[in-house]
Amino acid sequence: MQLQVTNSPFSQEQIELLNRLLPTLTPSQKFWLSGYLAAAETAVGVLDAEAPALFAGGGKPVSKEVTVLYGSQTGNAQKLAEKAGNALKERGFEAKVLSMLNFKPNELKKVETLLIVVSTHGEGDPPDNAVSFYEFLHSKRAPKLNHLRFSVLALGDTSYEHFCQTGKDFDKRLEELGGERFYPRVDCDVDYEEAAAKWLDGVLGELSKQANANGGAAPLLSAVAAAPKAEPAVVYSRKNPFLAEVLENINLNGRGSNKETRHLELSLEGSDLKYEPGDALGIFPKNDPELVDLVIQEMKWNPEETVTIDKDGEVRSLKEALTSHFEITVLTKALLQKLAPLSKNSALQELVAPGNETKLKEYAKGRDLLDALRDFGPWDAAPQQVISILRKMPPRLYSIASSLAAYPDEVHLTIGAVRYESYGRLRKGVCSTFCAERIQIGDTLPVFIQPNPNFKLPKDPSTPIIMIGPGTGVAPFRAFMQEREATGANGKSWLFFGDQHFVTDFLYQTEWQAWLKSGVLTRMDVAFSRDTENKVYVQHRMLERSKELFGWLEEGAVVYICGDKQHMARDVHQTLIDIIEKEGGMSREQAEAYLTEMQKQKRYQRDVY
Repeated sequence: MQLQVTNSPFSQEQIELLNRLLPTLTPSQKFWLSGYLAAAETAVGVLDAEAPALFAGGGKPVSKEVTVLYGSQTGNAQKLAEKAGNALKERGFEAKVLSMLNFKPNELKKVETLLIVVSTHGEGDPPDNAVSFYEFLHSKRAPKLNHLRFSVLALGDTSYEHFCQTGKDFDKRLEELGGERFYPRVDCDVDYEEAAAKWLDGVLGELSKQANANGGAAPLLSAVAAAPKAEPAVVYSRKNPFLAEVLENINLNGRGSNKETRHLELSLEGSDLKYEPGDALGIFPKNDPELVDLVIQEMKWNPEETVTIDKDGEVRSLKEALTSHFEITVLTKALLQKLAPLSKNSALQELVAPGNETKLKEYAKGRDLLDALRDFGPWDAAPQQVISILRKMPPRLYSIASSLAAYPDEVHLTIGAVRYESYGRLRKGVCSTFCAERIQIGDTLPVFIQPNPNFKLPKDPSTPIIMIGPGTGVAPFRAFMQEREATGANGKSWLFFGDQHFVTDFLYQTEWQAWLKSGVLTRMDVAFSRDTENKVYVQHRMLERSKELFGWLEEGAVVYICGDKQHMARDVHQTLIDIIEKEGGMSREQAEAYLTEMQKQKRYQRDVY
């Protein structure tokens, strides 16, 4: 149908343009355009209605600043903080998103509205980039904050005793200093997306309500955001993992080794997934079928009975649900408390009773769901009742051991198989033994990329780097070397590697030797703890090279640590302080401050677990 000047409000020129455009539009394009125009009109109406409040005071908009601080080890808290910042800006707020490491604590006196997004690392510790701010807030130097409104989003893992402890500590301390909690703290488990979204919605709603009441910024409808959009291309993520084909799966350890370290090569072809050296790959594993069968047998359940596995009503057979969708290898305080009403055993009721927290913790450590079912029967529980209280299977994250520049459309992993004896049974790491025992070439694994902005090569390719990674902690440094070789980076590089035996446990030995020969790797020091009478670890090799190592630090070298947090990373951290103190002629306090300053400059980065 052609538009005519007589029956429209358009000029002759506009009519001609429209008559040329409209016949070319598809139905979906016409639908999108109508939605866009409707939304744009709505936005104009809102703006007109709010104009007196928004532009009061000489025509200048009244705006509220919101500071969003994050403490993040693997990048999840940073991603959520940035999402919060973007959502605030879309609603007319002036949002600043900063790492706690880059925030000047004295600026806190000027902040009126503060959002904290922080994870908890290990056994209740702050992530590396939150330590200095955490210590400042809990020191005598912390100011009174009677002017401050705040809300906290805490990330954690319920399998750890001190679940979301860092977030809880920030929440408590800000209140102690006089701050007003304008929206309650939300604690998120490893499956954090839904809880984090509710927190953000609540925070935005409360801030918008307060801003409107004070004649401040009002949430404006974005016409483009509100308009119907074309169907996007498939985007693979944690919520929609990509099925990556296994190209290679080999044992890196030699015959006779006490360890089994798998080298996996996966295809990303067709996924459009991108990563950088230092990032991690998430894998959704499956439980050991033998363990699943034992749980079902213990409860005398029918493995083919159907159960509902999510709030949307999706159903699976009981066996499939326990195999692929729920965690059954970790026993937590929360799970035992939820199991107690389903048991007729008084011993379990006593264990979860107030005052027995220490006994509860001792019992849960090293045990799993099968142990609890065996120890505390008889049970009066249908399969659905137990399924409903289990935690969703969390993905396992592994440092990526390859560079896309060297291996386009591939991702490589270095995974140590975990097996140990506990309470008379062999225990197995869920994902590590899934990959070691049951994944064959040609199989597929559901994967996603987990960016890690806190563990990255320096932007200047001439910057020296020092890499410390015993065992599987060497994985990201293989990616670093591949990247530097592919891009022609000319900075010096130094690797400290350690494991048990030279003959059987020298992971990627021929690759390191080739990089040493070509000059991509400047030098390498190794420590094999079981080859000598006295155990030698990477920190011992660092001390032996202390003068040269400090010289590299003075040249501006970036230090990277990857691996075990509780022992190796702690020992290496103290060794670095020892070296700086000795070779720099500093006091202990000065050496610690030197390392803290390196961290602020992103010259001291850790990927520890």
